[in-house]
Amino acid sequence: MFLAVIPAKNEAPSLPKVIANLPADDLDFVVPVLNGCTDNSLSVLEQINCPRLAPLCFNEPLGIDVPRAVGAALARLLDAGGVLFLDGDMHGVGAGILRKLVHSVRDGQVDLALTNCYPPHFQRHISTQAVYLLKMREELNRHLHLQNKIGHATPSHGPHAISRRLLRTVAPADFAVPPLMLAHAARSGLKIGVAAEIPHLHLGSPLRGHDHTRKILETIIGDCLAALNARGGKPGSRTLDGRDYVGYHGERRWDLLEAFISGKLNADCF
Repeated sequence: MFLAVIPAKNEAPSLPKVIANLPADDLDFVVPVLNGCTDNSLSVLEQINCPRLAPLCFNEPLGIDVPRAVGAALARLLDAGGVLFLDGDMHGVGAGILRKLVHSVRDGQVDLALTNCYPPHFQRHISTQAVYLLKMREELNRHLHLQNKIGHATPSHGPHAISRRLLRTVAPADFAVPPLMLAHAARSGLKIGVAAEIPHLHLGSPLRGHDHTRKILETIIGDCLAALNARGGKPGSRTLDGRDYVGYHGERRWDLLEAFISGKLNADCF
């Protein structure tokens, strides 16, 4: 069984195309995770003719990346053979790229199939802040002895797929801090590689303003630091050179994730 998990918050305009772009023949269930939506995302899903559709709805926002952890917890419960993760705004990612990710996991090539969203020819056109972020991602990958294999690729950015082995090795909560999931997978000896490539601007994600971009950058940098400084399987400090990189980290709802995992929170839609 292979699942597609699609985190979405107010992504009604892009959800139909995202779902239409999925490699349907390679998937058994499509699980949009609607968290704190105030638009008509659920109504849009109800109108899509997709028998594999099995959405989860949360009335309260889960926070960044926590919907992936929800999807991982569900997949673990179902003993899925693998999971494809794709954000609900990435309508520019075609079935061909997604199929590469699924097949690289299904064929046993890797346990974590990543997408390179900053190919060399594209890096000439990125901002100073993005350059710094890539350096932080590379630093973590170098620390994990992965830099030669994956460069600056990360599960924080772009679609990716995981195997049952990874699903059983890494705790669902780690998926809410993607660099920490990457670190745990690497330290457990799992196979990690880049299976697809698409420039960031082609993902389809809309521009959301300077403040959002800054907070996303700070979140991922902080997540990389937390993975670099992890001890005993626990995330470490998010501080570098006297600066705390928090971003959206404080909005992650660990309580809702735990309630879902423990069965105290029901998020079924239809």
